[in-house]
Amino acid sequence: MSSPEETFLLECGELLTAMEEALLQMEDTPSDPDSINAIFRAAHTIKGTGGVFGFDFVESFTHVVENVLDKVRDNEINIDSNLIAILLSCRDHMETLVTKAVAEEELDDDEKALDQNLRDGLNVYLGVVTQNETIDESAEDSQQSSALEIDNSRQLVISDNWHISLRFDNDVLQNGMDPLSFMRYLQKIGEIIHVTTLFDDLPRFAEFDAELCYLGFEIDLATDADKEEIEQVFEFVRDMCIIHILSPRAQIQHYAEVIQSLPEDDMRIGEILIASGALTQRELDDALNYQAQSDNDSNNNQTPIGEVLIEQKIVHQEVVTAALNKQTKTQANKASGQNVLRVDAEKLDILINLVGELVISGAATNMLANNSGNEQLIESMSSMSRLVEEIRDNALNLRMVQIADTFNRFKRVVRDVSSELGKEIKLTINGAETELDKTVVEKIGDPLMHLVRNAMDHGIETAAERTAAGKSPQGNLQLNAFHDSGNIVIEVADDGKGLDRNKILTKAHEKGLIADGQSLTDHEVFRLIFEAGFSTAEAVTNLSGRGVGMDVVRRNIEALRGTVDVNVNENGGTTVSIRLPLTLAIIDGFLVRVGNSSYVIPLDMVSECIELDEVGQENTEMNGYMNLRDQVLPYLRLRDYFDEPNDTKTVESIVVVKYGTSTAGFVVDELLGELQTVIKPMGKILQNLKGVSGATILGSGDVAIILDVPNLVQRATQAVSMKVGNKPSSDNMVLH
Repeated sequence: MSSPEETFLLECGELLTAMEEALLQMEDTPSDPDSINAIFRAAHTIKGTGGVFGFDFVESFTHVVENVLDKVRDNEINIDSNLIAILLSCRDHMETLVTKAVAEEELDDDEKALDQNLRDGLNVYLGVVTQNETIDESAEDSQQSSALEIDNSRQLVISDNWHISLRFDNDVLQNGMDPLSFMRYLQKIGEIIHVTTLFDDLPRFAEFDAELCYLGFEIDLATDADKEEIEQVFEFVRDMCIIHILSPRAQIQHYAEVIQSLPEDDMRIGEILIASGALTQRELDDALNYQAQSDNDSNNNQTPIGEVLIEQKIVHQEVVTAALNKQTKTQANKASGQNVLRVDAEKLDILINLVGELVISGAATNMLANNSGNEQLIESMSSMSRLVEEIRDNALNLRMVQIADTFNRFKRVVRDVSSELGKEIKLTINGAETELDKTVVEKIGDPLMHLVRNAMDHGIETAAERTAAGKSPQGNLQLNAFHDSGNIVIEVADDGKGLDRNKILTKAHEKGLIADGQSLTDHEVFRLIFEAGFSTAEAVTNLSGRGVGMDVVRRNIEALRGTVDVNVNENGGTTVSIRLPLTLAIIDGFLVRVGNSSYVIPLDMVSECIELDEVGQENTEMNGYMNLRDQVLPYLRLRDYFDEPNDTKTVESIVVVKYGTSTAGFVVDELLGELQTVIKPMGKILQNLKGVSGATILGSGDVAIILDVPNLVQRATQAVSMKVGNKPSSDNMVLH
């Protein structure tokens, strides 16, 4: 179980991410109330929980940020680029403060200087010229000692103050929580009028444990805060205490008026009370749990939720009565919300592995059933195979996540880097809802970072250069994602100056990457930028120019069984395309035999199968390509490539495969049909074997090789391109 501080750190990370996204959104829509409220909520929650944990410098700094955001919400401060820049810096500093606080580390001199500079920048918007207010510790101690009056009476007296009934679990101290810290923090949002300390849970002296908490508290609080804000004080101790917050009598009439003004919708009592502000969602959930437990214990009819709320001293009788009067009829089903269950990634991987083993065992059983000739058994296994396939697909879907979170990270990157470079760059995101394997998402972030930075540094020109070239001063950078033939394609496209072919060739000659007189196509020239140590930058900058990065991109993509390609757009600019498999675990495959071995081709890449007659076999052997409906089809004879024994008795077939814009054929001895394939990684000795991406276990127990289609298609295309280039144009063929 993680500690409360670790939970605080995790929650703050999510809040700060949401805060950054909302700030970047406000650059395009400054008056968007949802973005403003999201930023304020994040700062407010971090401030409150930081105060509960006693992280004073987190609370103090975030309080200043919250004050500015409060004025933004009230339209007293206008949003501009300068304010957003300051708030983004504050967001980064808050992340540092939270990390330091949890690690119990002090700020260094640079961080303290930054802290003060940011405070000064915020105070300009607040009209404050003095240093931050400090708390008079002696006054606080005096107020605390006068507020914490000990009284053995537990009688509840309803007054014009908020009343908080608080009972901590015995092990709250052992879990790192100090009950008094919460009451000290209450004094920061209001005034504690009276505290009654309850001793009724104290054990006999012989059973007393100094590490346990036996006390309860009844607290009267005078504050202008609402119920939800008071409840947030106890956010990180909710699972370790029983808490009831009763509104002051002055609020009763207010709640009743709000309830009467609610629209005439079908709502349950709890929903009405939440809408009026008299009840929080957490209080309703606790009351429903108590209701269910009480009914189970007593075996009686269900106690109305209104009675439970009154009995638990959560809501006044008058407010519940107003809600009952408002409710004209009972709603059959409460509006459902989205339930999200967080699952440990390791547990999910175990599930996927087990499903993979189930697929292998199912294939073996299905083979035995077919060999038995028992029709009933075959039919039963067919039904089971369909169920296994559904289980496989649903299990894999559990690991599929949208690429939106990865793409959204680059909003801040583009903003900061474009400012550093003095360029105007707009980021456009398309296909953020595209899903792919979580493992792929985690590993694609760094390669994309290299590509985005290179596009901004090398590709997109300055505003002056773009204007001189007749372009808009603002450059455009696009992140696109879409599905294609069982793969996901991610594109990083810019409308910059593109790639200089001659410059790349010159650098390639200097690096010894190509020989003198060697002829390369445009595509081959542009791919040279992915070679190790290659760079056309005239000067080294903080972003690029050292010849590292693009080769790392290629290696990381290939490690994911993907490919990376680059194209210069006709209208200027460059597009780098990354093609990746949707999943790294289980695929549908097409099984073929070559010689004595079995090979699997990913089914999504198979276009068609063609049987070769004697003439066709002679042509393929002579030329290395064939005419397929007036199109050149490069082919690769797998028997020769993998050095399989020749089988002269079989009629060969060509499996036509397509990868991206390239089409090629694989010559095989026999077509064995479709199958579900569990991808098993190759051993270290065979990891670098070209043309092989993995292996799988067949139902017979034999091992089949999974072909690396992109690599083999590239080899077939390159091998035949020179032959076709030397043929007369009368062939009237087009090479794809």
